[in-house]
This record gives sequence, C-alpha cells and structure tokens, in this order.
Amino acid sequence: MSTRHFEVNFDGLVGPTHNYAGLSFGNVASLSNAKASSSPRSAAKQGLAKMEALHDMGMVQGVFAPHERPNIDVLRRLGFTGNDGDVLYKAATQAPEIYQAVCSASSMWTANAATVSPGADTADGKVHFTPANLTNKFHRSLEPMTSGRILQSMFANPRYFEHHLHLPDNEHFGDEGAANHTRLCSNYGNAGVEIFTFGRYAFDSSQPAPTKFPARQTYEASRAIARLHGLNDENTVYLQQNPDVIDQGVFHNDVIAVGNRNVLFYHEQAFLDTEAKLAEIQQKFGDEKVHFICVKTSEVSVADAVQTYLFNTQLLSMPDGSMAIIAPTECQENPRVSAYLDELVQRNTPIQKVHYFDVKQSMRNGGGPACLRLRVALNDDELAAVNPAVIMSDGLFVRLNDWVDKHYREELSVNDLRDPQLLTESRSALDELTQILKLGSVYPFQID
Repeated sequence: MSTRHFEVNFDGLVGPTHNYAGLSFGNVASLSNAKASSSPRSAAKQGLAKMEALHDMGMVQGVFAPHERPNIDVLRRLGFTGNDGDVLYKAATQAPEIYQAVCSASSMWTANAATVSPGADTADGKVHFTPANLTNKFHRSLEPMTSGRILQSMFANPRYFEHHLHLPDNEHFGDEGAANHTRLCSNYGNAGVEIFTFGRYAFDSSQPAPTKFPARQTYEASRAIARLHGLNDENTVYLQQNPDVIDQGVFHNDVIAVGNRNVLFYHEQAFLDTEAKLAEIQQKFGDEKVHFICVKTSEVSVADAVQTYLFNTQLLSMPDGSMAIIAPTECQENPRVSAYLDELVQRNTPIQKVHYFDVKQSMRNGGGPACLRLRVALNDDELAAVNPAVIMSDGLFVRLNDWVDKHYREELSVNDLRDPQLLTESRSALDELTQILKLGSVYPFQID
C-alpha cells in the first residue's frame, strides 16, 4: 500500500475567557470591536462546529488547546503581589492597559502559533516547528513558551518531529508564524516551495516599509526560520508585502493572500515586485503550472478584502481532488465579495466550491478561518506519531461541546475578567482539557 499524505489543520480552541480588548494596532477588526461584550461559549462552539464540519468532509482535523488567561505569572513578574485575587485587582486598578493585555484571547489564532516545515522540504526529513515570538505586540509576546509546550505534547516523537526555541525576543527578529508563511507543492508529500512573506528589513532602513501601521514580520526572521528548518534555497522564496496594504490594515500576509498545492490566491496589491517574484515561484516549483489567481482592485477593494477576510480563508484540497474555499459568512454578506466568489468557482481553476461558516466571534476580534488554524503536512507514519487525542472525531466533538457547556460563560464583559472566580473556573476547565487531549502539564499553574 502506497504512503498517503495529508495536510492537517489544527484549529485553535477558543478559551473560556474569550474577550474583545481591542489591543492590536494595525488590525482594523480588532480595534473596531474593542471592549464589546463577548460570548466565550458561542465562540468555542463556532470553532468546534467548523472543525467537525471539515472532519465530516473527510479532512483530517486537529485541535490546538487555548492558553491560560489572565496570565497571572506575567503580572507577578511585573511587580503585582499577593494572592491571585489581589494580583488581579491591583493590576486592573493600577495598570488597566497591562491587565487587559494579559487577558488577551489572541492565542485562539493558531496560524500565529508557529511556522511548520514538512519532512519533504527539510534536510533531515523531519517535520520542523518554530513557535512565533510575536514580539510586535506585548499581549502576543506572552504566547511562545506555552505554544511550544503544547506543540511538543502534540508532536512528541523525536523520530519524526523537531522542535526549535522561538527566535530572540527582539523586533529585529519579529516572527508571526504561519500567518506569513505559505507552502506550494504538487502533492503534500513532495518537496514544495516555501514562501516567506515579510514586511520590512530590520537591518536596512533604506528599504521600503509601512509608515502608519507596523510591519510585524522581518526578512531576517524569515531567513532564520529557513536556516533552522534546514530548507534549501532552491525551494525557498522571500516575498515582501506591499507597505501600502499594511497601512490599510493588512497586518499579516494571510489577510491578503492564501496558497494551497498549486494555487496562490492573492490581491493585486499584496506584494512588492510581484511579477518577478511570481516568476521565481514558478521556476522553483518546476514544470507543473502554478495557478496564480489575482484579484483585481476593480473586483474587490483592499478595504472589502480586510472587512470580509476574503483571503483569510482556508483553501483546501478535498478528498475527491477538488479544491474548496472555507470562507466566513461576512464574505457571503458583502455583495461585491460574494459576486466575485460566485464567479471564481465558474472559472477554469482548481477552486470549484465555496463553503461559508459563521465564525463571527473570531471575526469581531480580528481573525477569520485561516487565523484559527495551523497547517501541518504529514504522511501516514507521521500522522500515526501525532498525539491521537488531539485529532477530531465524532466522539471528541461531543466531549468538547459538553466540556464547553460545563465550563464556559455565555457572556463576558471586560470587567468580568478581574473576577477571581473566573480565573478559578478557567483553570478548572483547562486542567480538565489537558486530560481530554492528553497533553500533560502545559500551563504555568500546572507546572509551578
């Protein structure tokens, strides 16, 4: 029997303290919903429904555990003392901006958890993981250590998996993970072209850079990840984001482009030096044609693309060989974007279908379907070496929904986050979750 190859999507499970803090400068959706009341239970169930739907379509689907929030350990490092209730109260009253940051729900966007290179691309034939350091935002810079522990619990077998420490915690090596990384290939098991998209050069200020919003990914970080993963220069492309679209709210590349197999779906304003870089991708890809699907500004404006997250969609190869877009319902509700997608699936391209999903709780916090998942290309043996408890099944779907019903509040305001009882509820939920997913001790409160 021949070896099978998969692209597995590991979706971030929304945590029990899901909230809208509006912390992410440069993320238009996040800022526009700042401090609105959230529904942790609805958010978690929306995410689980998408995971189960993709599982039902025949996809291999995984679950990525949330982080603990509020982050009490960080507050103690910053000088807040007493019992946990005291720490929360002092932080909330004395430094509300810091307090809101350590309550952030941003770890739900698993596309920022790490960069992943499959064994077909790496020098040692192992799947390599490097957690993103997310240095550009304080609230996100709190994530890499826990993300690393979760990844090591999910992908524990050293025969198949190699884990790296995140890059140095410095803006020169700002790394945002898979949100700025795309892999094209003829087949998931074949060597592919890994595309690292960056916003600026850290050591050369003469190069183009945005002026309004920050460029979160640096060229130097992308090169470092490629070195760590043992990638070949002949199969790697470094592509700079257009600074003008970053200044229009395109904070990550996956807000303006998405790739899968032999398709790159992108907006015409997405990149610098587009024509030359697409030619480089095609040359490194080989004889098979890459389908470069360019959305013109006359068809969909950058503003509409950001508002609907047209490109923050999942582009999936279905079991029957066709390709489908997994889009948020915001795309369906926007007449220009909906009309574009209706027309797209009639063209002679691999993309033949659009499936719409309601992920409004995530969208309001600044992330669409693509933000919610980390893509990992695996073969049969590698998939068998993954912690089986994190792979979606009908039974796991039921058990996680019951777990959400048991532990999650229906509504949460920003003021609720200072309630010590919420911290107790959250820790109880996460402790039970690590048993369901067989992760061991990955949270600080379990380790200390």
